[in-house]
Amino acid sequence: MNIADRQNLIVDLMVDLSRHGWTHPQLLAQAGVLLAVLFLAWCGNTYLKPKLGLENSRWRAGGQGLLRIFFPLNALVLLFIGAYLLRLAYPEKHPLLAIASVLLLAMVNIRVLVYMLQHVFERAEWVKRGERYIAATVWGLYALHVVGVLPEVAEALDAVSFTMGKSRVSVLLVLQGIVSVAATLLIAMWIARLLERRLMRASMMDMNVRVVLVKLVQTGSVVLAVIIALPLVGIDLTVLSVFGGALGVGLGFGLQKIASNYVSGFIILIDRSIKIGDLVTIDNRQGVIASITSRYVVLKSADGTEALIPNDTLVTSTVVNQSYLERKIWTKVPVSVAYESDLELVMKLLVDIASAHPRIITEPTPRAYLETFGASSVDLSVGFWLKDPENGQLSLRSEINQQIWLAFREHGINIPFNRLDVVHFRPSTRLAGDGNPQGLTQPE
Repeated sequence: MNIADRQNLIVDLMVDLSRHGWTHPQLLAQAGVLLAVLFLAWCGNTYLKPKLGLENSRWRAGGQGLLRIFFPLNALVLLFIGAYLLRLAYPEKHPLLAIASVLLLAMVNIRVLVYMLQHVFERAEWVKRGERYIAATVWGLYALHVVGVLPEVAEALDAVSFTMGKSRVSVLLVLQGIVSVAATLLIAMWIARLLERRLMRASMMDMNVRVVLVKLVQTGSVVLAVIIALPLVGIDLTVLSVFGGALGVGLGFGLQKIASNYVSGFIILIDRSIKIGDLVTIDNRQGVIASITSRYVVLKSADGTEALIPNDTLVTSTVVNQSYLERKIWTKVPVSVAYESDLELVMKLLVDIASAHPRIITEPTPRAYLETFGASSVDLSVGFWLKDPENGQLSLRSEINQQIWLAFREHGINIPFNRLDVVHFRPSTRLAGDGNPQGLTQPE
């Protein structure tokens, strides 16, 4: 059963039906083999589904994609086996099985292509929108093969050509080159994505090392794919030297900034000055490093906003990394009490409240400080080490202040208002002659 034969499979099937009818043993045997193949493939999917752990959200998308591929692929393999066994009894052609094999092969190609696109471009909406167009294109090509006109279409495309130097370039050659390059790049990017996921799950390896390896794998995969794809299209690899020279000139002018960001990204990752999860301050922006890409760093602030900062900015400017050596940071919460308050009790309450909070490190222990004597209050503060600054400080301060308020109210400790003395002068109806040039009376 050669699906590449230049024949009309539909016509062959119609000829067999008109000659023998559906009751002929050969056609019944083909139909029986086809039904048995589809049933066995369905049973295989039913058996495999619980083995893939689709109830786990981590594997659901990948498992469903594998199931979609497994059914037509399994059916195609079983169909080839069934056709081989059937040929032992009926050496004639089997057009029904030939058409079924073409349809199953088209289904395998469509589902494999969509599966790889979904994994390479996970968040791309165009993959979901373009799935039907991909399927329509592949189905159309296989339909042309089934009706036997695909070779004629290929010859017509090959006839449309032009000469470039000493080479003849046809539309068919251009289309074959585009498909070859796209397929090679897609396979390389898919393999790189698999390696990326494996590397990112290697917890024994430092995060920066993992990111560097991922970027090297991605870059190397694309370069290797281009080197493999160009000879398939008929392009000599020596053109890469010309392209490399042009690229060097481009880097010297318009692409200099992009190249600087790309190299700076590797510098950041290799010297480990900034890591994913670090709490940093860059150009008056404070936040947590969410990701490091080849061009920029994603800085996520406490309010959820994300700033995209070029990599060369982190290399050439000052960066305050509050979790470079240790993730903990020191902070304090100010508080004021009335002068008649028991300061020893106040300071003990502050230390106890800070020590009881789960986000505050107990060693070194929190400490209370008497900072200044204000106009109407005694100003104190409680300082402590925060072990998870990436989770923000506003909620922590709110909880600490709430506990301070409850403790002060329980022990009768007052938080005074700002004291403001107002002196009222009564304006005089005449100019005072006793040394009061403003004409104001004495204060009441």
